[in-house]
Amino acid sequence: MRDERRTDSIFRHPYQLWGDALNNENIFTNSVKLDPDLCKGCINCIKRCPTQAIRVRNHKAIISKERCIDCGECIRICENHAKLPSYDPLDVINDYEYTVALPAPSLYGQFNNLDDVNIVLTALKRMGFDDVYEVGASAEVVSQLSRAYIKEHKEQWPFISTACPSVVRLIRVKFPNLIEHLLPIAPPVEIAAKEARKRAVEKSGLPEDKIGVIFISPCPSKVTAMKSPLGMEKSNIDAVCAIKDVYVKLLPLMKQIDEPEDLAIAGKIGVGWGISGGEAGGLITDNYLAADGIENVNKILEDLEDQKFENLEFIELNACNGGCVGGVLTVENPFIAKVKMNRLKKYMPVALKRLESGDAIRPEDAMWTKEIEYEPVFMLGESMKESIQKMNKVSEIEKRLPGLDCGACGAPTCLALAEDIVKGQAKELDCIHLLREYVHKLSGEISKIDM
Repeated sequence: MRDERRTDSIFRHPYQLWGDALNNENIFTNSVKLDPDLCKGCINCIKRCPTQAIRVRNHKAIISKERCIDCGECIRICENHAKLPSYDPLDVINDYEYTVALPAPSLYGQFNNLDDVNIVLTALKRMGFDDVYEVGASAEVVSQLSRAYIKEHKEQWPFISTACPSVVRLIRVKFPNLIEHLLPIAPPVEIAAKEARKRAVEKSGLPEDKIGVIFISPCPSKVTAMKSPLGMEKSNIDAVCAIKDVYVKLLPLMKQIDEPEDLAIAGKIGVGWGISGGEAGGLITDNYLAADGIENVNKILEDLEDQKFENLEFIELNACNGGCVGGVLTVENPFIAKVKMNRLKKYMPVALKRLESGDAIRPEDAMWTKEIEYEPVFMLGESMKESIQKMNKVSEIEKRLPGLDCGACGAPTCLALAEDIVKGQAKELDCIHLLREYVHKLSGEISKIDM
């Protein structure tokens, strides 16, 4: 028998969540930017954006920061390289007296024939970092906490992973009825940053503000998560650098290392978080679903809202193909990187880091301290009544449009164009098919006058 709380929740209409959302004064931050000088006004990006956050107006793309979830799809698809990720340059390490690198597990999948992660970690120190702390180690802690939390809260099954910021933001703006199914545990990188800072203070004797904790990221969504964290008031991370920038610095340094330092503190479970299915694998259960790629994620969430899944405990979703190894700030083909990661994990111990009673991080310290709130960015009006009225207008306009969803008007679909028209951001003759009909009609009337 289906749990009543879960059923009622899933069938709640988004308008029921409207009141609290309207009072939320959150300012959206995005890490995907547009270079208008490089943009040619093609429509490739508008067709791939999962939240229809992009329009082409006056031959240039425009990104809506309210709708953008920083998944990086527009960066992948843009042949003109007009979509750019924002992140910190490597010289950010000069801003601090003591720096700690937080390498994402996906970093290891970028290198050929890597059989010891200590080589990468030692090279990071030689690159200029004073210390390293593997995010994979905290991933193992999160796996442990997740197993316990999921077991104790069966009434909220299935839980949805919150490790991918783009997925969390997608749910926040598009699937409000699923918010309560988000696993309320901080992502591994935040726990790693907190532990790394504590260890750095003990090692260096410096105050916390002199220490820089720098995440080496596979994607721009992690930059957004640092600037505008979800589930917490303030991030523990000071800066985010790109794997692709670090990669070129590490390669020559790695070749010079004969005897690497013993720095690894993550095992198979932690390193596995870098690929799709890795997080779910750490839960030691077969009752899960794992999907990657933003289009697949969208479909899974739609089906979940429609209650097409039965008796699942956990759903792992990654916006990038292959998981984090597919992020736009990486250098390797995600499928090849996944093979490399699986080979690397093969002879690793299952886990090196566990949450023990004497650890500084208590289970309650790893939980969210701030609720995720629905953001009604797709609503047409400032009230339910106004939105319903505008939806009726949208329906009327859409019926007059050809329904081809060609994108030539600068909007991804005819419905999107109709919404833009109602919002005063476009006009019907932006549709080239209606414009052609109008021109033909006008030319016919002129011909009659001439006769």
